Amino acid sequence: MDEIDIEHVAERSLSDPVLIEGLPGVGHIGKLVAEHLVEEFDSELVRRVYAAEFPPQVTVDDAGVTDLTAAAFHAIETPDDAADLLVLTGDHQASTNAGHYTLTSAFLDVADSFDVDHAYALGGVPTGELVEEYTVLGAVTDADLKPPLEAADVEFRSDEPAGGIVGVSGLLLGLGERRGLDATCLMGETSGYLVDPKSAKAVLDVLQEVLGFEVDVGSLEDRAEEMEEVVGKIQEMQSQQQQQVLPDDELRYIG
Repeated sequence: MDEIDIEHVAERSLSDPVLIEGLPGVGHIGKLVAEHLVEEFDSELVRRVYAAEFPPQVTVDDAGVTDLTAAAFHAIETPDDAADLLVLTGDHQASTNAGHYTLTSAFLDVADSFDVDHAYALGGVPTGELVEEYTVLGAVTDADLKPPLEAADVEFRSDEPAGGIVGVSGLLLGLGERRGLDATCLMGETSGYLVDPKSAKAVLDVLQEVLGFEVDVGSLEDRAEEMEEVVGKIQEMQSQQQQQVLPDDELRYIG
C-alpha cells in the first residue's frame, strides 16, 4: 500500500460545503460531534483515507467482518438552506509528527475536491478538573471570522490553549491557511479525564447556530446524562476520601 491511499467510495455533489473534522482527541469531543452528525443526518460515505501512519490493525464489526483502519469522509446535505457538510472522522490520528502533516495534506486534498472553502476543526481543552459550566473556546485563521463565533458565545483567550493546537485540528488551520482556506477551531472545555458528551453538545450547539442547521441532540443528551452519573460517583468518592482522617498516632511530619 502507498503511504496514503484515498478510496473514492461514492460521488456526491454538495452546495458550498464546509468541512467538519472530528478525530479522536481530548474528551473525544470532536469525534462525538462528527459521529453524531453522521448518524442523525442522511449521510453518505464518499471517501476513505488509508495511511501507513495509522496503527497496523483492522476493525471488526458485529458480524465479525473486518475493515482496514481508515479515516472517513461523509457527505451531508442539510435542510433549511444551511451549508452542506463534509464530515471527517475516524478512530485514529497519525503516529508521528511527519505523519500528521502528510495526513492533513491528504485531508485537505479531499476537501479541495469538494470545493470546500471553510473548515471547522473540533476538539477539547483540558482543564485538569471536572467541569460544571461548559465554555467553548475558539481559534481562527483570520480575525474577520470571529464576530459570528463571538455572537454564539465562543470565547477567544490570550495564549489558550497553552502550547497551541496539536494534531490534525491544528494543522487544518495552519496548512489550510497556506492554501487560502478559512478555518476555525472550536474547543470544548473538559476535564481531560473522561469521554465528555456534555462538552460535545456545547460545541455542537455552536455549530448549529453558526452554520444554521438543526439536528436532534436527544441521543447526545442521553449520553451526557449517563456521564453525569459517572461524574457524580467520582465526586462522591473524592469527597469521602477527603473526609477520611488518619488516627492521631499516624500523624507524622515528613520533611
